Formats: sequence, C-alpha cells, structure tokens
Amino acid sequence: MKLTVTLDRDEDGVWVVECPSIPGCVSQGQTRAEALENIRDAIIACLEVRAERGLPLTIE
Repeated sequence: MKLTVTLDRDEDGVWVVECPSIPGCVSQGQTRAEALENIRDAIIACLEVRAERGLPLTIE
C-alpha cells in the first residue's frame, strides 16, 4: 500500500509529517529523514489500531 504524506517544518525547525489518508496519523523528527522514518512507524501503528477497532484503514 502506498500512502501520501505531507512534510513541513514548524516554527522551531522540527519536521512535522502527516498521512492525510489516516485521520490523526502524525509524527515528527529533528531531521527530514528522521521524520519520514517516524511516520512509517506511526502509519503501521495507526493501521493496526484501526483494524483492531474495525474502522476503515484509510479515508478517501
């Protein structure tokens, strides 16, 4: 499954990354690479929780 993420820097220079297809799936990192690695972990965790709760895995 391929998912699109958004990547922005906040006012403190921290990279904030979000997966719009999964409500509430957000992570961050001190570097761009760290943020992207962290969102991969967050996506896996979010999908697991949504599956356990019987929720749709993603929104359209």
